[in-house]
Amino acid sequence: MKAEPHPLRGYLYIGSAALFWGISATLGRAAFTVHLLPAGVSLGTSIGKIDPLILSQSRVTISLAVLLPVLVARRGAAALNVPGRDLTRLFLLGVFGVAASNYFYYLAIQRTNVATAIILQYTAPVWVLLYTVARGAQRPTWRRSGAVGLAVVGCALAVGLVGSGGFRMDPLGVTVALLAAFSFALYNIGGHSLLARYDRWKVLLWVLVGAAVFWIIVNPPWKIVAAHYGRAQWGFMAVFSLLSVLLPFSCYFAGLQHLEPTRAIVASCLEPVFSILIAALALGELLRPMQTAGIVLVLVAIVLIQMPERAVSGEDLVVEPME
Repeated sequence: MKAEPHPLRGYLYIGSAALFWGISATLGRAAFTVHLLPAGVSLGTSIGKIDPLILSQSRVTISLAVLLPVLVARRGAAALNVPGRDLTRLFLLGVFGVAASNYFYYLAIQRTNVATAIILQYTAPVWVLLYTVARGAQRPTWRRSGAVGLAVVGCALAVGLVGSGGFRMDPLGVTVALLAAFSFALYNIGGHSLLARYDRWKVLLWVLVGAAVFWIIVNPPWKIVAAHYGRAQWGFMAVFSLLSVLLPFSCYFAGLQHLEPTRAIVASCLEPVFSILIAALALGELLRPMQTAGIVLVLVAIVLIQMPERAVSGEDLVVEPME
């Protein structure tokens, strides 16, 4: 008999995913900048240069290489089979959800800046809410709409949209940042529906397969070999893969089994919050008053959207856990 959905457990899973993403974001900043870690060591200097495209590809491929043998050993290959129709959906979710979100996000940073890329990507809660309302799965209540709005504004303040850096209007950069938001929204909605039928490990496995195949097509293996990366660089990519993909996505998909997509994606706005706080602690970056205000708004949004509302006939997006 399946266990009942547990919202608190769902928020803990989503919060854990956001924490892992925040840690990996800080590692990425330390690796590609002159920031020093607490021991006074420059990570970027110690590991050497890593191409961002290869880092994006390796984090998916290494995660798949770790997850696949573990699942086969514990469950057997037959237990990982998925019917053709759903296998196609999982594959497409990996390509157009996970891989596309990552690719468009990095391209947006290249064309604009980090603040612009993050705030446009974190308009994803708006698109999830609009989609669920259009499908008749949710009502556009003031509480839900207000929570989504507060989350977006909070992210904007947390990443420094107001003040230095600011919003950079590059047409291509803005377009791909919005595509990153749509991709983020896609794997929240698509992943939620698939988790209604399969456990999170099977979903995660085939999503990673789709994303890994996409990256192999975009950047063939011989290009990676030609980069001649050393032991320190491969070690960093292995750790980065676990912290940015395998651990957070396993937590995130677990959270989607307990929360409907709008609540889950609003809770995911903790990622920039954790990124700011961890960067302040680990890299000594200054936490400005406007960023603090943004963090508070995100936390208020998460509390607001989880508060119970009067049930309406036919409205129930919560998925019962598969485990």
